[in-house]
Amino acid sequence: MALSLQEKILDPNQGVYLIGTTPPKMGTDEAQVKTIAQKLLGRLHEIEYDGVVIYDIQDESSRTQVPRPFPFKHTVDPCEYSQLVKELSQLDVITYKSVAQREASEFNQWLNNTKTKHGLNNLVLVGSPSSNGEVKLSLPKAYETIAEHQDDFFLGGVTIAERHANKRNEHERLLEKTAQGCEFFISQAVYNAQATIDLITSYARSCRQQGLEPKRIILTFTPCGGEKTLQFMEWLGISVPEATKWRMLDSQNPLSESIRICRENLDLIIQSCAHLNVPLGLNIESLTNRREEIDASINLYRLLKATMELNLAEKQIA
Repeated sequence: MALSLQEKILDPNQGVYLIGTTPPKMGTDEAQVKTIAQKLLGRLHEIEYDGVVIYDIQDESSRTQVPRPFPFKHTVDPCEYSQLVKELSQLDVITYKSVAQREASEFNQWLNNTKTKHGLNNLVLVGSPSSNGEVKLSLPKAYETIAEHQDDFFLGGVTIAERHANKRNEHERLLEKTAQGCEFFISQAVYNAQATIDLITSYARSCRQQGLEPKRIILTFTPCGGEKTLQFMEWLGISVPEATKWRMLDSQNPLSESIRICRENLDLIIQSCAHLNVPLGLNIESLTNRREEIDASINLYRLLKATMELNLAEKQIA
């Protein structure tokens, strides 16, 4: 019998391979939403993956003064889209939820609907993008609310290596979120391998010192097809080292070069962190709806999954 996504995430000997996507823009009619989901799953039919991550897109303009490279558009309810994707794919989904806009009572009602109406169990809660905007519900309070809820949820958290590079305390956030119920973490897109290595190393040392088993960290990778996508990545707070930036932009084929960079970064992370016994996973996304970047994300998935599978096989031999 096949393992569920939850079972795979909790078993450090298993690989975990996910595809990340955003719901269609708000106002898309129901039939078209279904067509979009079917089109996505059609692109994925040649690869084996464990589930789909459905993001809850926020307007993050409060986080930075820099203009957003692509206009912000509200999307279809992530829960509705998650339910549709789950039904069509017959695979598990992980649904992101931005919690800052709702009071605790509203969030509690949202949890009721998520479980009973949409049949969803796997959640990643996301806090406010900055302290400047209005925050009706803090992330710690949201964790408290979900812990007190009558239904059980399989809870994950977001981890951002760039925060660790700046504040050196992201590993402490992981430990706090674990205490608040998180069983796994999904990273922001990785283009700075060293920042991720530093975070995983600090996290592993803290777990060892406290006698804790590290939770799985699912690493997100995304292709970059050119300057506009790169600007969007940097606007989102993704750290792209200067040499990496020019290596992509000066290349004859930035998209192919970005895939090579992602492969090298994953190799470096695995080589540097294999001895730390922190279980890893993969989440591959496309940050734009450009056809070539979406197709490239499938190629990237194949390449990085093969890299991860080889590492798992080598660990089991050892």
